[in-house]
Amino acid sequence: MRLTNDVHLVGGGNFAFNLSSGADCHIYALKTGDGLALIDAGVGLGMDLVIDNLREDGLDPADIKDIFVTHYHVDHAGAVARWRRLTGARVHASHGAAKAIRDGDEITVGLKQAKIGGYYPADYVLEPCAIDAEFDGGVPIQLGRLQLTPVDAAGHCDGHAVFLVEGGDRSYLFSGDCLFWGGTIILQNIPDCNIPEYAATMERLDRLAFDALLPGHLTISLRDGKRHVDTAVRAFRSLGLPRQAIQL
Repeated sequence: MRLTNDVHLVGGGNFAFNLSSGADCHIYALKTGDGLALIDAGVGLGMDLVIDNLREDGLDPADIKDIFVTHYHVDHAGAVARWRRLTGARVHASHGAAKAIRDGDEITVGLKQAKIGGYYPADYVLEPCAIDAEFDGGVPIQLGRLQLTPVDAAGHCDGHAVFLVEGGDRSYLFSGDCLFWGGTIILQNIPDCNIPEYAATMERLDRLAFDALLPGHLTISLRDGKRHVDTAVRAFRSLGLPRQAIQL
């Protein structure tokens, strides 16, 4: 699904548009002018559907050169090993997320709790994946004609990052599970979900300028995306909490 001249939405599950496995996050394909970069990889249970979506949009999976992971939860990072093996793409993760992905650490990434909660099949196994590049928040990465700047965004979980992408027909914030339409967030009963860090992250995002908000689930804003940050910041500054994006 083409969103702009720069970005295609090629996967997504039950909290999205059911383009691929029901457990998948939004999977974005970014056209860099020097190939493709995936923003998040999905869970790995519906990769054939993602590949079909790429091809239907005129994109060649063989052109995937890089995979950027916002965080280590399985719906975002579970498929990175399979994509890396299929395409030879370089996998990028934050310093805080890299070890858990590299080790296939099902405890740290919350897979055990998620299985209990019914999010994944009981027999699902997280495949360890080598990390080709660990990035630092605030250090830009050049991808062809585009510049991707990771921004530290802990709160939803440790090691979470968002990606500010500039140089295309507009600027984008790929926000993973940090921020959603309407200034909503996801707080979960997991050890590394941290409200004060979440509030600090929103203050950090408030200093950014961007056009489109492309979150890991739910509704997308192609224009005026910054208003969703503003809503979340106001809630935290009032000593309250933004509303939850996903209600079970």
